Amino acid sequence: IHFYKRMNGARKLLQVSHVYKTGSRSLSEGRRWIMKRHFKGMPVLDDFELATEPLPILKENEILLKPEFWSVDPYARIYPISFGYKMPMTMLGSQVAQVLESKNAKFPAGSHVVAYTGWRDVAVVDPDAIYDTYGKGHSALPKVAPAFKLPEGVSRSLLLGTLGMPGNTAYFGLLELCNPKKGETVVVSGAAGAVGTLVGQIAKLKGCRVVGIAGGEEKCQHLVNELGFDAAVDYKKGNVKTAVRRAAPKGVDCYFDNVGGDISNGVIMNMNMYGRIAVCGAITGYNDTKPVLYPALQPIMVAFQLKMEGFL
Repeated sequence: IHFYKRMNGARKLLQVSHVYKTGSRSLSEGRRWIMKRHFKGMPVLDDFELATEPLPILKENEILLKPEFWSVDPYARIYPISFGYKMPMTMLGSQVAQVLESKNAKFPAGSHVVAYTGWRDVAVVDPDAIYDTYGKGHSALPKVAPAFKLPEGVSRSLLLGTLGMPGNTAYFGLLELCNPKKGETVVVSGAAGAVGTLVGQIAKLKGCRVVGIAGGEEKCQHLVNELGFDAAVDYKKGNVKTAVRRAAPKGVDCYFDNVGGDISNGVIMNMNMYGRIAVCGAITGYNDTKPVLYPALQPIMVAFQLKMEGFL
């Protein structure tokens, strides 16, 4: 019945649709998750809609993509409201996808791409077009790009992790903003996450003492026993300020901040003179429905001549 109604109610649309043959499968439709409204507090299922759309015939410069991996990153929670995305929109997220068919010489069939075109399964995409997931200005996300060729046996999922945006975030955020030196103490919050785990390991390679902050004993044990952190603080166990002081008795020289809020206040109160703070995120407040007041940081920043810088 649905197909019959569509045939009779959207003839013009179907005139430009197409059935693609991929091995034993035929593809005529693609799906995408739509974010209907800005989240208020914790996201709920009703904030989303799953839309099914006919696949159009490929035009010049377009490619047919089938994702292998999708990302679910914290930035997708805060980007739309922070940078004025218009609702409804395709849910933010990157993907590693295979090019099934192509009319673009830069992206031949069989190749792979990294795309920030959102939560879509099979989709026809113009790599040079602007999509609702990109945003504008300094915060704009990158267009479709060829995927780096990886050694045999290395999963392309790493292009959304260690070898992708989280890896770049960790590497440049720590080394360019914090500039850690051998023998210094580096603290990272959200240390068990995609970015935090890499920050800690890079800091260890630079000869630093590394303290990670995470939630729960299992995560803390993972940081110390498997990733080589010198110490881990479980923020769920109590006073972060006191726990950081014990884990970093010589004070904190560099702080890589993924969480903000009370956790970050506790770390900053332990900073050494000329300490550096890289602000990558503030995930503790992403689900807040009301403004939250925290103690002013200016006095300690002035007294200890701290440097704090945010980055994307």
